[in-house]
Amino acid sequence: MKNILLTGPPRIGKTTIVRGIISELGDKCAGFCTEEIKESDERVGFKLSTISKKSCVLSHKEIRSHYHVGKYGVDLECVEGVGVPAIKQGIKAGKVIVIDEVGKMEILSRRFRLAVLDALDSKSPVIGTMQFKRHPFCEKIKARKDVEVFEVTEENRGALAATILARLQQ
Repeated sequence: MKNILLTGPPRIGKTTIVRGIISELGDKCAGFCTEEIKESDERVGFKLSTISKKSCVLSHKEIRSHYHVGKYGVDLECVEGVGVPAIKQGIKAGKVIVIDEVGKMEILSRRFRLAVLDALDSKSPVIGTMQFKRHPFCEKIKARKDVEVFEVTEENRGALAATILARLQQ
C-alpha cells in the first residue's frame, strides 16, 4: 500500500503523528498540515500551512463566506490557492504527499477533491488524515485497494509514526 490514511476522533493525535513523519522525512515531503487557531484558549479557526512554509487561514469564526462548517466560515481560496498547489507540486517532484486533512472544510472544494484523487493515483506515496465521520467522498477513498487506513487510538498513537515510516521504507 503506497497510500496511508489516519482517521480517528478529533484531537486524538492524527496531526501530531503526521508532523512526526514529516520531521523524520524532511525535504522528501510536500503538502500541508492544518492546525487550530486559538485565542484565549478558545478555538476560533484553522490554519493551513504547507511544508514549504506558506500558510493561510482556512476557516475562522470571523470569516464571512458562502461556505460554513459549524461556526466557522471557510475560505476556499486558502485550500485552492495554497493547499492544492502544494499537493500538485509534490506529485510533480515525486515526493511523499502529506494531506492533513481530508475533512469537511477541505472537501467543500472540488479542486481539492480532484487533487487528492490525483495524489492517490500518482506514483508518490500519500500520508493523510481523514475525518472520522462518514462522508461519501471519504468512504470512496477508504475503499480503494491502494489505501491502508489506520484508526488512531490512545493505545496505538505512540507507535503509529514508526509503523508508517517502516511501511514507507518497504
